[in-house]
Parts: sequence; structure tokens; C-alpha cells
Amino acid sequence: MTMHALKLTQIGNSVGVILPREMLAKLGVTKGDTIYAVDQPDGVRLTVADPGIAEQMEVAGRVMKDRRAVLRELAK
Repeated sequence: MTMHALKLTQIGNSVGVILPREMLAKLGVTKGDTIYAVDQPDGVRLTVADPGIAEQMEVAGRVMKDRRAVLRELAK
């Protein structure tokens, strides 16, 4: 596991974090893209995946499994 020390910096009236070029490349993001900070038991995880979408897909999968016969009829 690679660890990066990130320095907080003043950006206007806010405080921001400057991500190293290598971290931006690993996340596959550039200026203007959106990343998500997800609370974890041991801290915060940065990700490009919208955690809300993952949760919605999980629910959709359960519904499709539970209602397979109904969906099959609707598809006809």
C-alpha cells in the first residue's frame, strides 16, 4: 500500500487538498471531474464511483431477482 501525505492549503475562503499527479492518474480524473469522499470505519476513502449509484444497483439486483417472473412477462 502506498501512502501519500497531503497538505491542506487555503483556497479562497475554503481549505482544500492538493492531490499529487500520480494520485490523479490512479483515480483517472482531471480538473473539473467529481470524486467522492466515503466515510470508512478507519477514515475516508476517495473514489470516482458514486456510492449512491452502487447502492441503487444493489437494490435493483434484489428486485430483479425477486420479481423475475413479473419482469419476464413485462418483457413479452
